[in-house]
Amino acid sequence: MTMPFVVPRAPELPEATWTSYGLTTLMVLPLVARRRAPVAVLVTVMAAGALYTFAVDGPGQPLPYTGLVAFYTVAELSSPPKRIGIAVLTVAAVLVSVGLDGDDMRELLFSLFVFAAAYAFGRFTVTRKAYLRAVEDRARQLELTHRIEAEQAAARERARIAREMHDILSHAVSLMIVQAEAGPVAVRTAPERAEAAFDAISETGRDAMAQLRRMLGVLRENEGAPDAPREPQPALAGLPGLVERVRGSGPAVSYEVTGDPGAPDLAVEATVYRIAQEALTNVIRHADASTVRVRLEHRPEALTLTVTDDGRGPGGGSGLGLVGIRERAAAHG
Repeated sequence: MTMPFVVPRAPELPEATWTSYGLTTLMVLPLVARRRAPVAVLVTVMAAGALYTFAVDGPGQPLPYTGLVAFYTVAELSSPPKRIGIAVLTVAAVLVSVGLDGDDMRELLFSLFVFAAAYAFGRFTVTRKAYLRAVEDRARQLELTHRIEAEQAAARERARIAREMHDILSHAVSLMIVQAEAGPVAVRTAPERAEAAFDAISETGRDAMAQLRRMLGVLRENEGAPDAPREPQPALAGLPGLVERVRGSGPAVSYEVTGDPGAPDLAVEATVYRIAQEALTNVIRHADASTVRVRLEHRPEALTLTVTDDGRGPGGGSGLGLVGIRERAAAHG
């Protein structure tokens, strides 16, 4: 803006006076507030430029830099009505300025081009900021969605672990309690039965420990331990052993399988095993039954597990075991 005071000028050109210097500074200083009041700043800059041109007649400039910056800011920050009105007034001002300066068509086209470019850059900045905001909002939404999904997955995993722990411990502890209560009586009347009861307690405890070790090993594996023990989930092949352990605790348990098993589904087999385990646990704890019947029926469209007994239970309940049975069955439709 003030190069005429630094670079020597040709003698035939107008001199750069202190008035020219002051008006040039006046054209620059309003730009400090261009984002707070873009229209007012543009009007001030254009007025200062007109005063500089017509009143002082100082050295000219190749481009109206301050006017372009102010016009760019108006295009970026002002509302559509203001933008359109200011654009019309700016084009009119350019036409008047070029007409008074000699009516050069090349200068007119160049001036219109640079002001149109400033307006386009202003609108491009708005579009770019809107795009960046949309990308940031999308990223925040995705992060929130991932956090919710992770929390839901953690909740489902906690529920699954709670079901497994309940099924394993409830079944094992129930059998051990029944056997422990029957042991002292059997010692006096039938020592061989007492020995069998203690053996059943030991076997049940070892089985529970093995299943808990398997579950905890899976958890450690998820935490990165490569040497965690890996054992298969319980399956239908384990039902005879389950029935035998329950039979050893007192009630006469029968096990019957009908139909063609077909191709095994490990997830379904594990679910059926756990449901049968919970049902037999409830028989031992609540039914006071002497005979229990476990029937597994394979059909093309369904696998049906039926556990019946001749006991008299509490007549319903809402414990974790029944909730777990419903959740396991619902997981397979």
